[in-house]
Amino acid sequence: MLFMVIEKYRDGDPKPVYRRFKERGRMAPQGARYLSSWVTTDFERCFQVMDCDDRILLDEWMSNWSDIVEFEVIPIITSEKATAAIAPHL
Repeated sequence: MLFMVIEKYRDGDPKPVYRRFKERGRMAPQGARYLSSWVTTDFERCFQVMDCDDRILLDEWMSNWSDIVEFEVIPIITSEKATAAIAPHL
């Protein structure tokens, strides 16, 4: 299952996040797969697409960062799957 993870850096400061990532990596448990990410130009938020079969894995991953990042998690599907799902109702 795909998830859009919106990260807001605490106090608007990305440096602790980048520092920890440089030192420890993503720190995601096995089964939580990083696909891609984008960062706002003001460096206040990051949007990550993660893939995992069990939401608990995302919670485990986020617990490694929750002291310096606030999270919002949104289950998502690809545009192709959305098109297929809505097509019978058109």
